[in-house]
Order: sequence, then structure tokens, then C-alpha cells
Amino acid sequence: MNELFGTLSDGTPVHRWTLERAGVRVRILSYGGIVQDVEVPDRDGRTGNVVLGFSGLDGYLRHPEPFLGALIGRYANRIAGARFSLDGREHTLAANEGPNSLHGGARGFDKRVWDVSPVAHGLRLSLVAEDGEEGFPGRLEVSVTYALDERGALGIAYEAVTDAPTHVNLTNHSYWNLAGSGSASGHELRLAASRYTPSGADLIPVGELADVTGTRFDFREARKAGSGYDDNYALDKGVTAAPEEIGELYDPASGRVLTVATTEPGIQLYTADHIGEPFAPGDGIALETQHFPDSPNRPEFPGTVLRPGEVFRSETVYGFGTR
Repeated sequence: MNELFGTLSDGTPVHRWTLERAGVRVRILSYGGIVQDVEVPDRDGRTGNVVLGFSGLDGYLRHPEPFLGALIGRYANRIAGARFSLDGREHTLAANEGPNSLHGGARGFDKRVWDVSPVAHGLRLSLVAEDGEEGFPGRLEVSVTYALDERGALGIAYEAVTDAPTHVNLTNHSYWNLAGSGSASGHELRLAASRYTPSGADLIPVGELADVTGTRFDFREARKAGSGYDDNYALDKGVTAAPEEIGELYDPASGRVLTVATTEPGIQLYTADHIGEPFAPGDGIALETQHFPDSPNRPEFPGTVLRPGEVFRSETVYGFGTR
């Protein structure tokens, strides 16, 4: 189902699409490719929305910084100094978080209106990022497919091609609250990650991979997520051709379970400690599957270079259940 959701100041219409299958209902906006709403049942069969979102377009326009539910690119997470060197050429990016580039710059994919077309049990969203946008080289053609499978799991499949060497790192920035309201800090989290990337005050990795053993970063056994996290985890599986399950979020009160499977080598855990009104710190938990922050300046990290003739592919699947 497709309906008008609002209109931007320049007259561009924004539409909302609804997907429904196996008892799961998902609403997606053409603006930012935003996942506005994900409705799933609890252990008693009561349906509730488990992602943070706004009821109208104005909320997203007035509060862009949480990136609620949005598609993030051309480079998810941070690039130090808003710069990188590629094939001997220096590129200066838009600096939108102090001296650094965050989530693609001042006008990332989260602030674009995507073209949307229906596919089987889903939607295909596409856009073109021209050479030089936010400082990134290459004309990048991007497509993202949202689809519900026969179990009601939400798959997000990303593809991109370029006409010049560039860096690409794409993700979705949904904040999960399996209770449907209130704080998510009591949710229990498990991640198959023995290492993480320590960072400084600016959340730029210092360059090493540290062992989580004996630290507050160890979620290899499920425990309460708590607060105070905005950190990248190096998943034990690394990069894979097909999505592999790497984690689970569980709300004891509702019984809802969220599983995460991905092809990506990393996941950013953000417990929304700095989210602003109308939300409160801890109201959601972001689980952003991606390559590592600042990879363009860290040759020791998994690479994010995309070259002409190659196809960037990434896939993440969010599954829903109860116990």
C-alpha cells in the first residue's frame, strides 16, 4: 500500500509504503528510506511498534540528528578529519561532527527522497549520488531492497556501483524498543563479537582491536544492555557471502526477540544516551551492521573501497519472535 505522507518545502512529495506478511507490518518512507514503524506481536499476541519513529514528516525534518530508521550513506559512521587519501589523491569531505564526517556528511542518504518501486513482498529504493557530493569521489548508483520473508523477517539488501574509485559503507539506523515504549535499557543483548574497536572522545577508533574479555563490552553471553555504548564491535565471523546470525535482543517483559544476521564484519551498538526530545536517553537501541568506522584511514581494517566494474553488496536480516 502506498500513501502520501507529506510534502517537503520545495514541493517534493514523500510517500509511505506498507509491507505486511506473517503477522509483521512494516512502514517505510521514501524520505531517507526510513523504517517508520515495525509492528510485531508480543508473547500474548498483542501487536506493538518496536522501532522509534515520528507520526508525521515534520518530526523527521525538525529532528534529523537521531537518524531515526534511516538509510545511511555514502559512508555510515565516522571518518576522521573528514578526509581520506585514495590511489594517491586526497579527498576532503563535508565535516558535520566537529572536524569529522558522520553518516555521509551534512546531506547524507538519510535526507534524500528515494525512488521506490514494488518488488515481491517488498520495495526497491534507489538513488544516485553524483561525483563530489559531500566530497566523495565517483558517481554512485545505489539500490536498497526491503522485503519480508515467509517468517516475517525483515531483510535489507544493499547494492551499489560507481564510475570512479570511492569508499562505500551503508546501513540502516533503526532504534529498537521491543517493549514498544519506555526505556530499552533492560533489554538483554547477545553479540558474537570477541573484539571491539576502542575509540577516543570523538568516537574515532584508535586503530587497535581489543579483547572484550573481562570488560563491559563483553556481550558474548546475553546480559542487560544498559547504557553508555556507542561502539563498534568486530564480529567473529568477519565478512561473509550470506547473512549469518550474530546477535539477539530480548525484552523479558514482552517476550519479544529480535535476531540479527548480516554479511557485514561489524556492528555499531548505540544505546541512545544522547537522543533528544521527544525521546529520552535509553528509549531505543541501535544495532547498525556495517564496516568499521574510519576504515578509509585504517588499512588494517576490512576495506571499504569500491571500484568501477565491481558491485557493492551487503545484506542484513532482522528476525522477530517471542519466548
